Amino acid sequence: MKFDYRNHNGGGNVFETRNPARPDEIVGAYAEVGDSAGVEAVLAAAAQAQAQWSEVPPVARGDRLTAFLDDVIANVERIAEAITLEQGKPLAEARNETLKGCAEGKFMAGEAARQQLQTSAAARPRVRNLILRRPRGTLLAICPWNFPAMTPLRKLCPAIAFGNALVIKPSQFTPAAAFILAEIAERHFPAGLVQVMPCGGAFASELTAAGHFDGVSFTGSVAVGRKVGQAAATGLVPAQLELGGKNGVIINDSADLDSCLDQVFGAAFQTGGQRCTSLSRVIVHHDLHGAVVEGLAARARALTLGDGLAPTTTLGPLCNAAHFDSVRAATARAVDEGATLVTGGESATVAGCEGGYFYQPTLLDNAGASTTASREEIFGPVLSVLAYDSADQALSILNDTEYGLTSSLFSDSHALIQRFLDESRNGMLHVNNGTVPDVNMPFGGMKHSGLGAYSVGASASAFYTIEQAAYLAW
Repeated sequence: MKFDYRNHNGGGNVFETRNPARPDEIVGAYAEVGDSAGVEAVLAAAAQAQAQWSEVPPVARGDRLTAFLDDVIANVERIAEAITLEQGKPLAEARNETLKGCAEGKFMAGEAARQQLQTSAAARPRVRNLILRRPRGTLLAICPWNFPAMTPLRKLCPAIAFGNALVIKPSQFTPAAAFILAEIAERHFPAGLVQVMPCGGAFASELTAAGHFDGVSFTGSVAVGRKVGQAAATGLVPAQLELGGKNGVIINDSADLDSCLDQVFGAAFQTGGQRCTSLSRVIVHHDLHGAVVEGLAARARALTLGDGLAPTTTLGPLCNAAHFDSVRAATARAVDEGATLVTGGESATVAGCEGGYFYQPTLLDNAGASTTASREEIFGPVLSVLAYDSADQALSILNDTEYGLTSSLFSDSHALIQRFLDESRNGMLHVNNGTVPDVNMPFGGMKHSGLGAYSVGASASAFYTIEQAAYLAW
């Protein structure tokens, strides 16, 4: 066993994590916080630390946050190994995930010195109007299993930059990275400012509904996000919800189709498709349909399934047994509904990793015949192809889901690009590139893909601070 945190929270219920490449291998053991005494201890430590931290000048907070991130980078191999052992993704992806989170965090460290004070025109003589921002207090970060380091960092960095304390509730499948981040944080911030609180989702919602936190940031599924949002409404605390997606790319024309397909394929199959921003629908003009299907299928067949720690692996296992079963069932349902299986569509056996949660990279054509393939989030290495004849049809297909997270268009048509920017009902729009966001740009979605202020970028302050209007008369 690699990670042992059974005594971290005073000996609550213990749960174990397992290596999804070898499910018989126990990776870690953790104790939950599940009673009032444990919660009170966490909250008391957070309140004391936050009161101290909020007095630190913003520029100094940014400097200390930067030093913390440099320390995280120095420990990137340790964190990446923890991610791969519990989540399954290839080690290179785990490393890049951590570094991406640090890059976003360094932008937020700079934001600590900006946007703290804004002037506004006065309506009366001898009055000066100011717009102030202050920390919210103690925030709860509910994190998913697919990005065990980047998602906690995405919430930790703005929280700390703007003077808050943060309590991280990691997924029960992948807590190790969060604990390592908290250990590093102890070297840079007041004790209790960053804490990890493993607990059940229902218990976290109860704490939110009871008003124990000053805000809750959640990343995960729409179904669970609804529960978190309801709990936040009951507790009258602000909520930031980052939810799912059924992200589409329109391929209308491309001067370099190979480059286009490389970007689309990477955006679809990184992390085994277990990303909210994964491309899962390829909406292709009928003139390119055959070439696109052939090119994507060849790329899928070239992936190497295996243990994420093996240097030759380019596609790791799915994270856990329940999700493995869900992806298999959804794919089978899509084929039963009328989608055409081009390649994949089956579980896979990897030598030395018997029993691992491996699923073949899968391409489905004629996805319009299947509601599952064309509209539902499968959240696995499954990519659907839909053909279209007109721009009106392409944009209609693109928007025909409950989700609105991210989308992409490949085209050299100025008119179509302008229509895409005007009509795509998604929070993030990409033209002639995949769906990889920059570290300083707002990250969030529309419709059922998100609620509240976007994370990352300057707009994150809308959640992590409280706005105050001040009038100074003399």
